[in-house]
Amino acid sequence: MKKTLAILMALVMVLGAFTFASADEVKTYKVGISIYQYTDNFMTLYRNEIADYFKTLETDTVKYELVFADAKNDMAEQTNQMNNFVTQGMDVIILNPVQTSSADVLIDIAVSNEIPLVLINREPLAYDADGNTIDEAYEGILNNPQVCYVGADARQSGTYQGELILATGNQGDINGDGKISYIMIQGDPENIDAQYRTEFSIKALTDAGKTVECLDSQVGNWDQTKGQELCANALTVHGYNVEVVFCNNDGMAMGALTAIQTAGRIVGEDIYLVGVDALPEAVEAIKLGDMTGTVLNDHIGQSHAAVDVAVKLLNGEAIDNYYWVNYVKVDKAYAEAQ
Repeated sequence: MKKTLAILMALVMVLGAFTFASADEVKTYKVGISIYQYTDNFMTLYRNEIADYFKTLETDTVKYELVFADAKNDMAEQTNQMNNFVTQGMDVIILNPVQTSSADVLIDIAVSNEIPLVLINREPLAYDADGNTIDEAYEGILNNPQVCYVGADARQSGTYQGELILATGNQGDINGDGKISYIMIQGDPENIDAQYRTEFSIKALTDAGKTVECLDSQVGNWDQTKGQELCANALTVHGYNVEVVFCNNDGMAMGALTAIQTAGRIVGEDIYLVGVDALPEAVEAIKLGDMTGTVLNDHIGQSHAAVDVAVKLLNGEAIDNYYWVNYVKVDKAYAEAQ
C-alpha cells in the first residue's frame, strides 16, 4: 500500500511539474489598436473583425491581449494613446491614423521605442517643401523594416463608382442634355481615400468621353447625418438638375438616400446614388433599388491582412512595406447574389 501511495504521489508531482512547465510556455502578446473614430460605420466592422480574427489565431501556447482605443477623430487624443501603448509595453501596434498628414508623429513614437507598427485604412501622405502632396508613399513606411501599411487603392474605388454610373441605361445623363450633372459628398478632405474617390469617380466618366457638370461639392466628413444635410441642401438648390449623387462612403450615401426620398426623388428613375464600403444596409438598399451601387471596401480582407502582418512582426519575420486589398464593384446583380 505504501509503495502504491509513493508511486501515486510521484505521478502527481510529475504531472504538477508538467502543468507548471506548460503554463510557463504560454506566450501572451500585447497588441495596441487605435481607431481614428468608433462612430465610423466601416471602421466598426473593421475593428470587430480584427478582434474576432485574432481569437482564431490563438493556440494553447500563444495568446493575444488586445487593447482597443477610440481616438475620437482627435489627433492629440491619438498621440496620447500611442504614448500610453508605449508605457503599457505593447509588442505591436495597429494604427488607423486620425490625420494622415501628421502620421509621421505617430510613426516616430513607435519607431523610436522599437515597437512594430501596422498602419491601416488611411494611407499616410508625403509632402514636399511647399506643402504639396507627393504622389508617393510616406517615407517613414518605406524606410523602416518594422512599419507597413495595409489598405486598398482608393483610385480603384473611385473608378468603380464612375463605372457603375456608366453601366446605367442612360449612362448617367437622365435628362438627355448631353452632360452628367452631379453633386459630390466628400469624406475628410485630408484623407487620401476621399481625395482619390472624388477625383477618380469623375475621371472614369470623362475618360469614357462624357461631359460632366459639378453642381455642388461639399465635405461630409464620412458622417451620415451630414450626408443627409448636404444632399438635402443641394436638391433644394438644384432640384431635378441633379442626376447623380456621388458619396465617398456608404454612411453619407445612406444619409443622402433619406434626403432623396424626402425630396420625392426615385433612385434609378430620376436620380442615381453611389457610395463606397458595401455596408449591409447599403447592399440591402441596392437590392431594393434604392441605391444604384457601391464598392466593397473589403474590411474582412484588410483586417485579416493587418492581423497576419502583425503576427509576422511579432514572430520576427520579414514583411513588405505595403499590402493591397482589391475593391469589388457592387451592383444589383452582385448584391442579390450575396
